[in-house]
Amino acid sequence: MQQNTPTIEQLRASIDSIDDRIVELLNERAQVVLNVGRLKSGSNMEFHVPGRERQIYERLLSGNQGPFPNDALRSIYREIISACLSLESPMKVAFLGPKATFSHLATMQQFGLSAELVPLKSIPAVFEEVEKGKALYGVVPVENSTEGVVSHTLDMFMESNLQITSEILLEVHHDLLSRTGRLEDIKKIYSHAQPIAQCRQWIDENLAGIPAVDVASTAVAAQIASEDYTAAAIASELAASLYDLKVVRSRIEDQVNNFTRFLVISRKGCERSGNDKTSVLFSVKDEPGILCRMLEPFAKRGINLSKIESRPFKSKAWEYIFFLDLFGHISDPEVAAALEDLKECCQFIKILGSYPRSR
Repeated sequence: MQQNTPTIEQLRASIDSIDDRIVELLNERAQVVLNVGRLKSGSNMEFHVPGRERQIYERLLSGNQGPFPNDALRSIYREIISACLSLESPMKVAFLGPKATFSHLATMQQFGLSAELVPLKSIPAVFEEVEKGKALYGVVPVENSTEGVVSHTLDMFMESNLQITSEILLEVHHDLLSRTGRLEDIKKIYSHAQPIAQCRQWIDENLAGIPAVDVASTAVAAQIASEDYTAAAIASELAASLYDLKVVRSRIEDQVNNFTRFLVISRKGCERSGNDKTSVLFSVKDEPGILCRMLEPFAKRGINLSKIESRPFKSKAWEYIFFLDLFGHISDPEVAAALEDLKECCQFIKILGSYPRSR
């Protein structure tokens, strides 16, 4: 006998029943997390263990058979984990503010909405907040795929003993925002220097002759646009919602694959994950062939270098500091041996941290 097809009402009743079970299970999970928190507080264990989070994500994503998409599953569990951690203790995370900037978006992507996210006015202020123990983590930009390195972040590692514990890759989309939402009303454009540079071709083609003014952040630009009907801001979709602006045009960046890389910094290092990256800061002796010799320890061991960047050594004219990223963890024998060989070429070397590569 052919079974009757369920009605819309029956299917909606099934959804309601499933949702009720999900809420019940979430509360059950939260109670277990509270029990874990009590055990941690009684034994001086670490409050936040990033490796445990990675294990949860990897187990759930590898076991997901669909049709629910993995990206959505990761986003949901990011918020579940964030909310459960907040029941144990508020996790304070400092980031380069203000709110509605791409640093804010990256921080939310990494730590969820239940963490205590604290916007600060400068990159040095983020480092200081973490160094003094006022925040457990800090989030700072380090490079953009279009505009290159953020020099202030690299310079801060010269002075700080903080460790890199993870990296965040944020796909950056720039929207043109205004009060009216009409292109013809725009007489001036505001944004941070980098978004203006990343949208220069679009501006020249669509708003030729309209001045583009650099301001401290995309959020400041959005605030200015919210107070002036003739002004527009290049900022994020989040900024549009926070400052009650309309999207004039979306995704106006010149390069489709526009990513910004952020670093998460902490006072403690990170355990090996099996898919790691190590960042190193060093200066070399001024000798013939030194650049070739500093790369040889990695080449002969087959260690992949994903980035090498030079910065002027501020205390010595015409000498340079190198910032290097390599694949592998400092505890890997080949990586440790290569860095030992590198020391022979160096006047100064500093391991900034080994941490999981962003996926």
